[in-house]
Amino acid sequence: MPENAAEVTAAGIARLAGVGRAAVSNWRRRHADFPRPVGGTETSPSFALHEVERWLRAQGKLAEVPLRERVWQQLSGHPAGAVTALGHAGCLLLLVRDRPTAWLELAAVSDKRLLTMLPAALDTVLTARFGDRRSAVPTPSAAELEGSVPLLRGSAELAAETGARQAFEFLLGRHLDANPRQYTLTPAGPAELMAALAGADIPGRTVLDPASGTGGLLRAVRQPAALYAQDTDPELASLTAVRLALHGDADIRAAAGDALRADAFPGLAADAVLCHPPFNERNWGHEELAYDPRWEYGFPARTESELAWVQHALARLRPGATAVLLMPPAVASRKSGRRIRADLLRRGALRAVVSLPAGAAPPYGIPLHLWVLRRPVAGDRPGQEVLLVDTAELAEPGGGRGKLDWQGVHRAVLEAWQPFDRDGGVPERPGRSRAVPVIELLDDDVDLAPARHLPPPAAGGGAAELTGVRERLTETLRLVRDLTPEVAAPAAEGASLRPGTTVGELVRAGALELRSGGTGTGTGTGTGPVPVLTEHDVHEGTAPSGALPEGRAPGEDPVEPVLLRAGDVVVPVLGAGPSARVVDEATAGAALGRNLQLLRPDPAALDPWFLAGFLRGTANNRQASSYASTATRLDVRRLQLPRLPLAEQRRYGDRFRALAEFESALRRAGRLGEQLVQGLYDGLTDGTVEA
Repeated sequence: MPENAAEVTAAGIARLAGVGRAAVSNWRRRHADFPRPVGGTETSPSFALHEVERWLRAQGKLAEVPLRERVWQQLSGHPAGAVTALGHAGCLLLLVRDRPTAWLELAAVSDKRLLTMLPAALDTVLTARFGDRRSAVPTPSAAELEGSVPLLRGSAELAAETGARQAFEFLLGRHLDANPRQYTLTPAGPAELMAALAGADIPGRTVLDPASGTGGLLRAVRQPAALYAQDTDPELASLTAVRLALHGDADIRAAAGDALRADAFPGLAADAVLCHPPFNERNWGHEELAYDPRWEYGFPARTESELAWVQHALARLRPGATAVLLMPPAVASRKSGRRIRADLLRRGALRAVVSLPAGAAPPYGIPLHLWVLRRPVAGDRPGQEVLLVDTAELAEPGGGRGKLDWQGVHRAVLEAWQPFDRDGGVPERPGRSRAVPVIELLDDDVDLAPARHLPPPAAGGGAAELTGVRERLTETLRLVRDLTPEVAAPAAEGASLRPGTTVGELVRAGALELRSGGTGTGTGTGTGPVPVLTEHDVHEGTAPSGALPEGRAPGEDPVEPVLLRAGDVVVPVLGAGPSARVVDEATAGAALGRNLQLLRPDPAALDPWFLAGFLRGTANNRQASSYASTATRLDVRRLQLPRLPLAEQRRYGDRFRALAEFESALRRAGRLGEQLVQGLYDGLTDGTVEA
């Protein structure tokens, strides 16, 4: 095997060949010439990528490895580790973008010659881009680059197809997806909202993130003059610097180190600070930082690391500039932080607290807060009010991660913040927002949780709205009654013995096209974000509620998602009871989500409602399911349906369509009933509805 050759796991082989991991296990058992493991462990072996490619082609299971997949496998199997490989690829992509002619000359030489010439070329472009940046983005040596040459050439090819920035975002996104527990990410929704609140979306700003992670917050800044990033992990700081440099032309300054203990930018007076600090850190420097001049508002307790980050952010702002921090909700009410919270209020440094819906950012199970802070200007009178906003009501039913209406959240927060920021006040909206007098908050608790200071919303929108809900419920119940299907007479004896077929056979015959969801990362039309149909949407009959993954935004990645067409049938493959959905015109154009499979019938051979109806049969699902631990997985190819003429299929299809309409009416009635009941409870308890 060539030295430093890329390796691939069984999961990677399955991805290359477009099969499941079970198929790879079968190949290893059945084929004596299958490549031998070259690394890994006994339970998780790895194989030489070039040997696997050769074997797959010889078996007719692979025509050509897609360039994107080849580059990813070279990166993930890099002998020095994926993060190091990603750093090498990022530096090379910066060279490709900023000095394309220089790279073309280098690309023409041999690998051996390339190794001797590349470090100097990289050093030139890195110095030009980052200046005195050697501690954050060091130039890799020839020895360090030795195992990266195939990856670097492949990355340059990928950049030629997609662009340098898009190539790096693809590789970084795949790495983050493969290692979700190693990184705390700030999703695009809250990042863009934080940038807007801080005024960081105004062109020409200098913006700092002292806990930058992968650079998601700074990426949300529009047309900055300069971006400053610091992170405790040197490799992460380097990746962030390269990522930001590829994203735009701003002056980039990145540093490695703990910003609380070893601030890399002590003299900075930024126009804005954005920060998603580490939560609940006990070892943040409480002992050694006791006399630090940043603690203008009080020395934080050992349990109040977040308040240390708040004061660090204020210390790095110019007077009158704004910082926005993403905070755990406990910081708003913990007793150990009440004195600092009180001083932030008295001196006008804390301007707003915004409660986000649960699922906005990790940890996804709790409703995080945004703190909007402003460094006081000497001689100015402190503000007499603080804006409190609660967006919990904007969470989608059965919501959580990936199910938030971010447009609605952005609009609600900015509609409250912008007039408050401009005029110092804002009309009260019960249950949503209120400008609260500072004196009202300066009690024994200094509790800043928005929900505790907002007047309750009128029950269900008020008595008139509840009357409207009741009328809609009555109308829906009448529809449910009209749609209730009649139970037909028993089928004739032997009817169940009619000839049948399976989805797999129909796919092989060309009557069906079968596609899997969750692989697309772009947009289908180029006109804007594409909504994603999720498992939850299929089971609940709701509109597409998902979003494409962060880092592979519309227009940045040429790989298109699987887009739905009217008449497609969508089936969840993870166990939650039999389910199938026929795509209508309203859902057409959405992308197919993870853990879903799409069946696209030939209309000349199969009726979609007939297909969906038989796929929902309980016995059919049971015999096509497999079990692993506590999860049930559906093998869609094994699902069965009878062989019937198209006219007979349509007769069944009409009956199945009527059942689907009845099911939809039942769901709607249930939602309206819950809304009416809760509205009456709320109205009776808060006095907006008479007993």
